Amino acid sequence: MDIINEMKTKEKFSADDLRKIMEILRSENGCPWDREQTHKSIRQDLLEEAYETAEAIDCESDEMLCEELGDVLLQVMFHSRIAEEEGRFTVDDVYTGVCKKMIERHPHIFGDVSVKSVDDVLTNWEAIKQSSKKRDSLSEQLDGVCKALPALMLASKYISKCLKSGVEIQTATNMAVVTEESIGDVLFDIVTLAKKNKIDPELALQKKCEKFLRMLDGKALKL
Repeated sequence: MDIINEMKTKEKFSADDLRKIMEILRSENGCPWDREQTHKSIRQDLLEEAYETAEAIDCESDEMLCEELGDVLLQVMFHSRIAEEEGRFTVDDVYTGVCKKMIERHPHIFGDVSVKSVDDVLTNWEAIKQSSKKRDSLSEQLDGVCKALPALMLASKYISKCLKSGVEIQTATNMAVVTEESIGDVLFDIVTLAKKNKIDPELALQKKCEKFLRMLDGKALKL
């Protein structure tokens, strides 16, 4: 009870305070709703908070961005608390993992690697990432792309990795002039066509991405 009274009177809080609040909410005498949540039950909440943060950035609102970043941080602490209760990992493990990753992927800061441009930094980052995850073939790299991404982002990731590896991808649509506007028009038309025919465009593109992976599987594409 002392910790609850302490929280009620504080004006400034830290990450450790948020951790304590999450422990209280998930405790035996805590909030009934918070106690019954699982990783899966609050999965959508994390996605929504991320999109709301993106909207805050687009709106260029400091107040909105500060609030939404707090909501994202809450989700991180929520998931970490659930995992800690299950004996899987703690939020300290989360902090440790990301700190080690940042040190490892910035050898030009924490090591003796020299870089001359942002391109060098990005090239090193990607090389270290693939090496640490032991992804040598293009198929392995594609398989490592997050499957939970929205279909358009997922397709963009797949295609980008293929093009960087020199894989030629044929398109069914040819355009005389390719601009941001013309691509937007085509995408909008495709969504309209799908909806008129009662087809979910997101699901359709997800299935195409899965088919694309199966097509490459077995070809042993090497970088």
